Amino acid sequence: MFYYLLKYVVLGPLLKLTFRPRISGLEHIPESGAAIVAGNHLSFADHFLMPAVLKRRITFLAKAEYFTGPGLKGRLTAAFFRSAGQIPVDRSGKEAGQAAIREGLGVLSKGELLGIYPEGTRSHDGRLYKGKVGVAVMALRAGVPVVPCAMIGTFEAQPPGKVLPTPHPVTIRFGEPLDFSRYAGMEGEKAILRAITDEIMYAILSLSEQEYVDRYAAVVKAEETAAKAERQRKFPRLPRR
Repeated sequence: MFYYLLKYVVLGPLLKLTFRPRISGLEHIPESGAAIVAGNHLSFADHFLMPAVLKRRITFLAKAEYFTGPGLKGRLTAAFFRSAGQIPVDRSGKEAGQAAIREGLGVLSKGELLGIYPEGTRSHDGRLYKGKVGVAVMALRAGVPVVPCAMIGTFEAQPPGKVLPTPHPVTIRFGEPLDFSRYAGMEGEKAILRAITDEIMYAILSLSEQEYVDRYAAVVKAEETAAKAERQRKFPRLPRR
């Protein structure tokens, strides 16, 4: 109930007024039945803009940190995500990936739409990064199509670290559903999972026209953070007089 209140009365109209998104390819979203919507992830606003333009309810696998943040802001964020029906996923530890897959399959088993970001995290620089194979595992186990989605302009409107968005043109594109039924029963084959994931990422890339990086975003970000810390260690800023 709260989900539809947010979508049609509170948040949805506000988002559409703020971002005025241009939409294409909505006809590719199945009118009924389970499906995965796999998109790029450029901004915190992505979580809300995509559901705002879809006619059907969609459930995202959201990182657990959104549900455990400190202070008033953290409690409000957690309450919002829970009320909107989003599922927390712990991304730490060896079992994190399997937990996400179990939660995602639970959504799909009910004939619903599942939203997922195969990159596993927000892009820190606006580029599209290598996808993780969990999306392929879920598509094969559930036997559902994957609809690629591209968010364009949300990075400029609200890049990582920016609390409030600034006006910027936003476009949301949905591509034709990808059918992987030819690989049914092969979810244990690593090469197959990699091939499926790469096909999904290429479809997203074709829609978004981003620069592609064939490495995991989290690894690249960690390396850049470490390099920055090392530079600061070697060349500390002198105190101002």
